[in-house]
Amino acid sequence: MMLEVKNKLSREGLNKILIRGVNWIGDAVMTLPAVASVRAAYPGAHLSILAKPPVADIYKMFSAADEILPYPRKFDNAPGVLRLAYSLRSKKFDAAILLQNAIEGAIIALAAGIGVRAGYNSDGRGFLLTHPVRRSADILRVHQIDYYLEMVKALGCADVGREPHLETFISPARAASIVRQHLPNGRETLIGIAPGATYGPAKRWLPERFAQAGDHLAKELNAEVLLFGGGDDRETAEQVRGQAQTDMINLAGRASLVDSVHLISQCRLFLSNDSGLMHVAGGLNIPTVAIFGSTNPVTTSPAGERTMLVRKETSCSPCLKKTCPTDFRCMTAVTVEDVVGAALTLLNKTAGPRPDNQKS
Repeated sequence: MMLEVKNKLSREGLNKILIRGVNWIGDAVMTLPAVASVRAAYPGAHLSILAKPPVADIYKMFSAADEILPYPRKFDNAPGVLRLAYSLRSKKFDAAILLQNAIEGAIIALAAGIGVRAGYNSDGRGFLLTHPVRRSADILRVHQIDYYLEMVKALGCADVGREPHLETFISPARAASIVRQHLPNGRETLIGIAPGATYGPAKRWLPERFAQAGDHLAKELNAEVLLFGGGDDRETAEQVRGQAQTDMINLAGRASLVDSVHLISQCRLFLSNDSGLMHVAGGLNIPTVAIFGSTNPVTTSPAGERTMLVRKETSCSPCLKKTCPTDFRCMTAVTVEDVVGAALTLLNKTAGPRPDNQKS
């Protein structure tokens, strides 16, 4: 796909590069191939990524950046944006590549005195960029991995492929240690379930059905079931645990993102709504069943070769709404049998020796 760009980034003289990361965990995973592309194009440059918590942990774990710069929540206002920009001036960056679409990133780069500013001409910020990339109608229809990757490629960065391959960053020894910390007496086989979704309830399959699917698969695989998510997902995860026959372990809001990533890397199977942890599991090459309703699998399906989508065609999906305004048919149409069947089919397709990073 050819994107319109007036001039490419120079391969010379860009020794300190700032990347403005995105703001959601799943989006961060989908930007990692683009970050790898920048690194490959500028192997000797000092590469910094500006990101908000907890997204910063994704970049810290899974990118070859030299430095992760925090974007504290206290800067989430107009005066704060300028204070942050002025604090970056001392870094003397040669270029800023803006993966985030908002005008705020361009304002920060300009106010920080960064001479080369590149990114999509979205959110009315094109005039603030020295290297704007035209955001075409076609690029808005591709997968988000390609959306970010094609932008940096248009700027002249390297084509490194689109798979995140997160498993290559995981230490098997550390992962095993984290499993022992959270599950000192746990079974060897683990199933992960992420029943929440930050964007809104329209993305969430029914808790009782997650419970039933987890029960069936736990029995089938003689597995321990772990419930994942952030603090906002704890209540939803508790609903799943409370309705399950299996003694599931609710780690939502208890395990840190870093610990959750390592625990997911040890799972035999992962079930999820369209969520940030779905992208983590897919990127880790864990067999992942992703349940889609209100969102668009063309643009946000999980990466990796061991994933399977469960989705029922309805006239109103994808609506991209946070809350369903009608009868939630896109999710209620997905049955427990659909999800269990997809999981077992996926496991049969991916049967074979487990990679080292998946051994507990």
